[in-house]
Amino acid sequence: MKVLLVNGSPKANGNTALALKEMAEIFAQEGIEAEIIQVGNKDIRGCIACGSCGKTAKCVFNDMVNEIAPKFEAADGLVIGSPVYYASANATLMAFLQRLFYSTRFDKTMKVGASIAIARRGGCSATYDEMNKFFGISGMPIASSQYWNSVHGGAPGQAAEDLEGMQTMRTLARNMTFLMKAIALGKEQFGLPEKEPHAWTNFIR
Repeated sequence: MKVLLVNGSPKANGNTALALKEMAEIFAQEGIEAEIIQVGNKDIRGCIACGSCGKTAKCVFNDMVNEIAPKFEAADGLVIGSPVYYASANATLMAFLQRLFYSTRFDKTMKVGASIAIARRGGCSATYDEMNKFFGISGMPIASSQYWNSVHGGAPGQAAEDLEGMQTMRTLARNMTFLMKAIALGKEQFGLPEKEPHAWTNFIR
C-alpha cells in the first residue's frame, strides 16, 4: 500500500515537513510506502476553467499537477499538509489541489484522505476544514486522530516541541493505516459501493 504526503509549505524543511515526516515514520513501521512531495515552493498557477481536462483527462498546463496525477491514482491514501496563512492554506497548494482534483478523471472513491495544518497560533481549524473539502466531494473517507489534525510552531523546528501535536500526527498515521487496510479488505469482499448516475442541478431562478 502507498500514501502520498504533500508538503504545501514553501519551506521544504520547516514545521510542515516535520509533521509529515512524523507520519511517514509510522507508515513505514506499519508497512506502508510513504512518499513526501514538495509543492509549496513550486511555480504552480491556478485553474483557468478552460475545460480542456474534460477531453484529455489532464491539465492543459503540463507541470507538476500532471506529473503527480498518476501517483495519486496509484495511491491508497493522500495526506495534505499546509502552514496557515490568514486562516487559510498556502495559495500554491490550493492551486495544485484544485487543478489536480478537477483535471483527473479516475475514481477516487475510498481512497483515504487526511489534512494537517501547522500554525504559530491560530487558524488551524479553518485551514483543516478547507483542505478536507477536496476529500468530501470525491468520495474519499477522511482519517481523524485524537484531536483536530494540527501542530503548533513558528520558527522552523518548533513543531517538534508540540508534544501533543506530534502525537496527534502519529495517531493520525496509525488510524489512517487501519482505515486503508480495512477498506482494502472490504473492497476485496464486497467491492465498491454502487453508484447512481449523477443528478446535476443548478440553482437558477
